Amino acid sequence: MTAAMGRTGNASSLHSAGRRARREVEEARERIAAALGARPSEIVLTTGGTESDNLAVKGMFWARRAQDPRRTRVLVSAIEHHAVLESAEWLVEHEGAELRLLDVDELGRVRPEVLRAALAEAPDANGVVSVMWANNEVGTVNPIRELAAVAGEFGVPLHTDAVQAVGILPIDFAASGAAALTLTGHKLGGPYGAGALLLGRDVPCAPLLHGGGQERDVRSGTLDAPSVIGLAAAVEHAVADMPRRAAESSGCGTNWSRRCASWSRTRRSTGIPARARSTAGRPGCPATPT
Repeated sequence: MTAAMGRTGNASSLHSAGRRARREVEEARERIAAALGARPSEIVLTTGGTESDNLAVKGMFWARRAQDPRRTRVLVSAIEHHAVLESAEWLVEHEGAELRLLDVDELGRVRPEVLRAALAEAPDANGVVSVMWANNEVGTVNPIRELAAVAGEFGVPLHTDAVQAVGILPIDFAASGAAALTLTGHKLGGPYGAGALLLGRDVPCAPLLHGGGQERDVRSGTLDAPSVIGLAAAVEHAVADMPRRAAESSGCGTNWSRRCASWSRTRRSTGIPARARSTAGRPGCPATPT
């Protein structure tokens, strides 16, 4: 990344400096894909988690509604990050969407049967589902593969915000069944302002930004080649270092369980807020499958 910052070249240009930048970007894209079980063509480069969440929730909603005007429901868990919750709320306020908040259990998980029941309420009206992979407050891990399978039964794409999961949990985009997945670099020790939306090749998604047609015509804008290179290095390192970090944090289970119990008691007494109250970093202990 440091070396790339000393070079010029727009990755969308045809001159020699631009072709060099393009080669470096595409190599970085391949590295990210290999680390996360995706195809290079499924890596849509963005500025981070917030943009990726907005692009997934709004873009997939718009694309689905364009295919069928009845598809106006947005289903998200009640404990999503601001970027997902407020994107859904914006669609309600400006696009006539119907927001359906999915209840969570005492550990903050969305159960497959809860999603199935919610989708069955109006099967012809469901637009998009978004459930975070790992919660940024208590580290609860959602059963994304099972939830994606349920959504698939109804023909509805599922997006997952995996900002807190990449580098902590094994992530295989293809095996997860998710239609889209959000990640960001700064959570992994990478550069700020660099992230990606993993978006299945057959998943329709309307763009938020229009212009040069970069990134499959889904996300226009000149790419920050040095940051993309730094993002790839961070993803690779975080995924490779995951076993060591898991072993190092294996003693955190008791503390994690105590925090979950405290959070659950607070939830029962106050209710789940319409919006998440914090965007602060990772949980006190890394997320562990439950």
